[in-house]
Amino acid sequence: MSRRKKIVYGSLALLLVTVGTFLIPTLWFKPWLIEHFYARTFAHFVLEHPMILSSMRILEPMGIELHNDDLDDVSVEAEREEAAWLDRQLEILRSYERSELDDALSYDVLEWFLADMQRMNRFLLHDYPVNQFGGLQSSLPDFMINIHQIRDEGDAEDYVERLSKFDRFFGQVMDGLREQREAGIVPPRFVLEKVLVEMEAFVGDPVRENPLFTHFEGEVGALEGLDAEEKEELQASAIRELEETVYPTYRELIETVEELREVATTDDGVWKLPEGDEYYRVLLRHHTTTELTPDEVHRLGLAEVERNQAEMRRILEEEGYPVDDLGATLRALAEEERFLFPHTEEGDEQILAGYQEIIDEISVGLAPLFDLRPEAEVTVEPVPEFKEETSSTAYYRPPPFDRSKPGTFYVNLRNPDEHYRWGMRTLAFHEAIPGHHFQIALAMEMEDVPFFRRVIPFTAYVEGWAHYAERLAAEEGFQKDPYDRLGYLQAQLFRAVRLVVDTGIHDRRWAREEAIEYMRSNTGMPESDVVAEVERYIVMPGQACAYKVGQLKILELRERAREELGDAFDIREFHNVVLGNGALPLTLLEREVEDWIAESEPVRPAA
Repeated sequence: MSRRKKIVYGSLALLLVTVGTFLIPTLWFKPWLIEHFYARTFAHFVLEHPMILSSMRILEPMGIELHNDDLDDVSVEAEREEAAWLDRQLEILRSYERSELDDALSYDVLEWFLADMQRMNRFLLHDYPVNQFGGLQSSLPDFMINIHQIRDEGDAEDYVERLSKFDRFFGQVMDGLREQREAGIVPPRFVLEKVLVEMEAFVGDPVRENPLFTHFEGEVGALEGLDAEEKEELQASAIRELEETVYPTYRELIETVEELREVATTDDGVWKLPEGDEYYRVLLRHHTTTELTPDEVHRLGLAEVERNQAEMRRILEEEGYPVDDLGATLRALAEEERFLFPHTEEGDEQILAGYQEIIDEISVGLAPLFDLRPEAEVTVEPVPEFKEETSSTAYYRPPPFDRSKPGTFYVNLRNPDEHYRWGMRTLAFHEAIPGHHFQIALAMEMEDVPFFRRVIPFTAYVEGWAHYAERLAAEEGFQKDPYDRLGYLQAQLFRAVRLVVDTGIHDRRWAREEAIEYMRSNTGMPESDVVAEVERYIVMPGQACAYKVGQLKILELRERAREELGDAFDIREFHNVVLGNGALPLTLLEREVEDWIAESEPVRPAA
């Protein structure tokens, strides 16, 4: 062998050894660099969840779309495998020497998240996958209509392929429901009854009138580059899957839920489940990222209710309204014709346009408050009709990473009277700007951080920020009159009442009717809103407590910084610290703010 060949082969061998030395640990064992561990952990997770990949759209710009024809594995077996995998990732993460890392915050964020998931995974069966508030029976059609994009023939074919997998998906759901039943975990009877009404309506209309087809028909009809025959063939394939797969699968799911209804009880709190009290404590820690006990959360809620109601009574008295029955007065105020929209298509359009106008107005007035602004736009759209009845009044959905769609503020138009004018401004501030859209879109646009930091969710931070955004807008004069101020205070009161009601149901064993009456009498919210909210807390224990806990922590940190920094305090810099790291557990957020205060505090002259 010539000397040149020896050099070439020797170099190749060295390269293979070098690549293997780094590649093999990176793929299977402990990576040499923690950044590679972060990337591997995130990649493994999303590759196991094709629906999450479709919603994020991080691979499509690279021409990778193989995941867009598949649905997630929602079997109990898959959840157990993922739980074991997460345990292993936590073990690997803790094997790195934190003190030697340049980016300790990323380590701390992931460590908190994985340890939290480890606690949660003790209760893998303790949820209600089929429920009236975002259960899989409605979230999968919602995903197909609002997440799966149809931009060409391949996307349309993927849509049909996903329809063909509804039987596998819901087969896994039904197997899980049966295993839960054997473990003594069954939703309250009213949950199953509402789900049955929803599903029977979903498959009650002819296939051609089902939203899964009408949406597909409209999207395919608008595609360029396909002739009429090709479009008809795609639409025929969708009809075939709906007739042969989707509808039969839903009817089988209906039968399974009917069987569950026969053994369901009217007990509403998770205290009724095996180890239910401990489960609720774990959920509170998960959602609030604090060590607050159910009793502490309950008492905090009662104090906040009293404080907010006192200011509302003062405003109402000044405007000439009676205050003996605050809830009744607020309901009557919300029913005054001057604050309502007509129950017509034109009225619905006015509601959507009104929210967009509020967003546009505040968007141009935030310069004194923020250095950071998201590049992504936000738009206002109605909640899909098929999920109106069981959805909340509004919710936000972030943009995909490829910016193929803007962030979306969804407005529920089931009853125009739920959108009385004096409550609209605060709702828009919460869901869009400077609330959810502002914070979530900014996090997605962060650079020079591990990708998981751009998407990791911590409820108390995310919802706490949106609730803080309402307060910020009120402080800065974006509420135009006393009635807008009442709308702001009602939203504050609403989140305080949530603390009382959520803990009342799941810790103090309140019945659903007792919780509804407490919320109705104390907030003055419309009956339909109150019922939907209380029923939401029943199937999402602890989540509703995150809003007020998160907001109060952000306010506490702001006031601490203002007091310690004095004239050196800059609200924009404070917001940079709070928003600039993405979502954090409240303990880590507090540490970051304290570090900023220490770095920013002016040197005081010696005494």
